[in-house]
Amino acid sequence: MNQETEKKEVGAVTSIYQEFETWSVNTGGQTIHAKRMPGFFRTIKDRAQLAMWLPFFLFPYVRWNGGQAILFDIEHRQFHFFSLTVLPQDIWMLSLVLLVAAMTLFAVTSVASRVWCGYFCFQTAWTDWFTWIEDKIEGNPTARRKLDQAPWDFDKLKKKTIKHLSWMLIALLTGISFTIWFVDAFVYWDKLLHLQLGVISWIVLVMFFVGTYILAGLLREQTCFWLCPYARIQGVMTDAQTIMPTYDYTRGEPRGKLRRGGEVVAPQGDCIDCFQCVQVCPTGVDIRQGQQLGCITCGLCLDACDSIMDKIGKPRGLIRYASLDEISGKPAKKMYQHPRTLVYIAIIMAALAGILYGLTHLGSMTLKVIPERQPLYVSMSDGSIQNKYEFKIVNKTDKDLRVKVSAEGGIKDMVILGAENMPMTHHGRGTSFTIFVKAPGANINKEITPLQFRVESVDDPTVFAEYNTKFNAPKPR
Repeated sequence: MNQETEKKEVGAVTSIYQEFETWSVNTGGQTIHAKRMPGFFRTIKDRAQLAMWLPFFLFPYVRWNGGQAILFDIEHRQFHFFSLTVLPQDIWMLSLVLLVAAMTLFAVTSVASRVWCGYFCFQTAWTDWFTWIEDKIEGNPTARRKLDQAPWDFDKLKKKTIKHLSWMLIALLTGISFTIWFVDAFVYWDKLLHLQLGVISWIVLVMFFVGTYILAGLLREQTCFWLCPYARIQGVMTDAQTIMPTYDYTRGEPRGKLRRGGEVVAPQGDCIDCFQCVQVCPTGVDIRQGQQLGCITCGLCLDACDSIMDKIGKPRGLIRYASLDEISGKPAKKMYQHPRTLVYIAIIMAALAGILYGLTHLGSMTLKVIPERQPLYVSMSDGSIQNKYEFKIVNKTDKDLRVKVSAEGGIKDMVILGAENMPMTHHGRGTSFTIFVKAPGANINKEITPLQFRVESVDDPTVFAEYNTKFNAPKPR
């Protein structure tokens, strides 16, 4: 490309966007039609969204041992993850998972601002997909604005109808994909196609269909401005050391137009006021006006500005990821020098340790033994002492099991009564039964004797649980 052609292109760019010279944050009065252009951060954004959300659509169809590999079975109060089954008794681990997610979000925000919003958030991803469809059907931003202002005719009706039907299809698929995380995917599809879904399933599907269509298709960036709480609280999680898209004011100002002949009027900075950074912003903010509520840290303005710098022969980085301190010439801190970030990381590590402990101690069966308190023991007519225990067993396997009860420690010649018929434990829920332990009074030499109960599957001894308790007796004379 020769210099003459390159200068003409730059001049054309600056003339197209004259309408944005008085741009301000859109509060809903107009639709933002962001320009899509290739670049390094656009590629990262697209790949990050696919990596984050493609599993959302695909994982429910993965099968394992004849069932759904990952299933949040609320009806039966179970969470299946391949061979692992988590029951309500282990729900405390979910609290730790949520804590890890929250602290990770806070830690990342304190270091790199709203990168979650820019690259991973479901609202950002779905809006990006919806606007991509809009771009393919209605054309580039200029064509879309003209179409919005044009009178209704067959061409406009056709394009708008195809666009909204495409949005509705994605919204419908989103609702279905969410629901099948909680019910068997293939059973759900069969019922859906035969219109045999239950009332709750229909309500959930309709809510997600309508919500996705409105939030991603109609509200778009307004969701980030007015509905998302994260956008509101991010201000207290960032500081002058936080890395975010930042305009280098010293290098860029005073800004001015680049004329067709390449002539520059008076001394000016590197910013040629082309408004490309505003054009590509999905929330419509002008990053040159400083940090704003609408900035989601997506980096698309960096791609736009770098492309212009390449064309006019200026170095890249007029807009770049940097902290406010770095832009102002102050020394930038490393991540480990942020005290609050270290606190977040410490909490994350502690929560992960708790989750790891829980997963490694789940077992296939849990046992809780509750000794009778009133009375602590019963003196029998033959001189023996008897204790009563309430057994509560949770069978975490996928089938009913008969169990046998044994005890270690305790007292010589003691016997266990009540488990001779090998009680049945039901899969996925708790089973209770009563056990009596009787020991000869002559063999009891102390008031409290440690006792360990063990229950194990009759068919599979590897499925077992143990519980430590005590045997109560009168004080020896």
